[in-house]
Formats: sequence, structure tokens, C-alpha cells
Amino acid sequence: MKQTSLLLLPALLIATLAQGATTPDAALPAPTVADIPFTQVGGSNLLLDAYLPEGPGPFPACILVHGGGFRNGNKKSYIHPLFAPLRDAGFACFSVDYRLAPAHRWPTGIEDVEAAIRWLKAHAAEYRADPKRIALIGESAGGHYVSYIGVTAREPVQAVVPIYAPHDLEARVRQSQEIGASMAALLDLKEVNEDAFKKLRDASPIQHLRANLPPFLLLHGDKDTTVPLEQSTQFQARMLALGNPCDLAACRT
Repeated sequence: MKQTSLLLLPALLIATLAQGATTPDAALPAPTVADIPFTQVGGSNLLLDAYLPEGPGPFPACILVHGGGFRNGNKKSYIHPLFAPLRDAGFACFSVDYRLAPAHRWPTGIEDVEAAIRWLKAHAAEYRADPKRIALIGESAGGHYVSYIGVTAREPVQAVVPIYAPHDLEARVRQSQEIGASMAALLDLKEVNEDAFKKLRDASPIQHLRANLPPFLLLHGDKDTTVPLEQSTQFQARMLALGNPCDLAACRT
């Protein structure tokens, strides 16, 4: 039976990821509508794919933001195991491209995802989506982007789902005392110093928390060696201290 509420989203995502979905590229579901231009930057269009359920709608909508270390990936990669489960559960899903580092540095990726939100709100009726029920879902680097957009709320949405997302970039570099290829590419950092820490702090969602934010669902595993679980547990603790709804589904082994 088709469900039409964002209330279904947490259980659906947890179940899908717990199954370890690894859809091969050859088995990807075909988009209902492919390669839709949603904004133009530098004379080129950025594109998204729409995966729409059957029926008249309006359906709750999900904007899906892929990972890839801020440097890799596209709208068909990394996050693709969610396409079919969300569509089949009655969600209108839109998987987006964004500009990648180092050719395009912070905050261009944020600006691109915000443009996708504006596009969806403007074109919701055309795609049988409900502009008042939009969830942002992103994994890894995409999780960082949706977390940042959710807490800064320049383009408000009704729910945010960061999946194993780095919420505190400064803490990661302070712990390792290494910049790392992803941070170097995204923020044009060359060495660990106070200027670097300021850039990392400004780009960290955890530094922009405040009251009256939309509900967050954090998904993370305790064996993650790239983005440790504490990135999500500490983010949740601060969200709850501010009175914001924030659930954490932590896969512990």
C-alpha cells in the first residue's frame, strides 16, 4: 500500500540500509524523467533525475544528494540504493548533480543543492510532489551538504536525513592533524593552521546549530573509519540540547 507521509521515512531508510542494499549500476531503476535542468551555472545546466510513484499525488518529496568525498560521483552513484524503495513507498524522489571540487570549491555545492530545492518548490505540481513536504537526504559528502542546508535554513525543508555525514570538519582535522584530500579540494587548504581551522569551522554544520530546526534523522555505523560515529552522536547531543527533534539510528556491531 502506498504511504504518503514523511512519518514513513525513518523506518523505510533504516530498513533499506540495514539490508545492505548494493544495487549494481546495470540494475538501477530507470528514472521517470531523466536529465531535467534545474539551474544553470557558468553557461552549463545542472541536471536531476526524477523517480516518481504511480498515482495522482501530491506525494511527499525527497531530494537525494550523492556522496563521493566532495570530488566524485553523480546523480546516479552512491545513493542509488534508495531510488526504488523510496519511489515504491510513495515518495517523489529527485536525485541531483552538483559541482565538484576542486574545480568548484565551497560553497558551490551548497548553492547547487539549494537551487534544486527552489526548483522543486516551483515545479512541484508538474511532478506530482508536495512542496510543503520535502525531505533532504544525503550520504557522506552529500550528508554534510544536507546537514549544512538544514541548519542554516536558507531554503527551508520539512526533514533532513544525513547518512554517515561529517558534521564537524574542524574536529576531524584537529584529531588527525592532517588536512586530507577531500578538505584540501573543498576548502583550498594546504596546511594545518588557524586559518584552516576557521574555514573548517565555518563549513561545519555543528557550528550553525540553533533552536527551531526541522526534524533530523541521522544514520551511521560504528565501524565507519572514514567518518566516525561520534560525528553523529555529538551532533545529536547538541541538537537535542537546543530542543530540536533529532533521532540517531546507529548500526552497532
